[in-house]
Amino acid sequence: MPKQQTEVRELQEGNYVMIDDVPSKITAYSTSKPGKHGSAKARVEGTGVFDGQKRNFTQPVNRKQGQVVSVSGNDMQVMDLETYETITMRIPEDLDPESDDEIEYLEFEGQRKVV
Repeated sequence: MPKQQTEVRELQEGNYVMIDDVPSKITAYSTSKPGKHGSAKARVEGTGVFDGQKRNFTQPVNRKQGQVVSVSGNDMQVMDLETYETITMRIPEDLDPESDDEIEYLEFEGQRKVV
């Protein structure tokens, strides 16, 4: 079966997933709602297909707000409205941003995606 990337929220018990670069069968899956001091999290537990070892991972996903500062070609400069950091992001095909537009984006381990 070919390897494909999927969203954590689409995982279910019994599915197969790579945990620590090891193919594993999901034995438990739970999610928590965002709390007062944190973001939503998904916890996935699995058993290695070849070695039978238990593995797990927790994945926080941060939703952030930004303001478009400028647009140039396929990229846009976005200022994070919380930290005021300016970042360059690829413009999705279904978005036609203009300066001063507010956008929402997801951030995980240095990766960002407009939603």
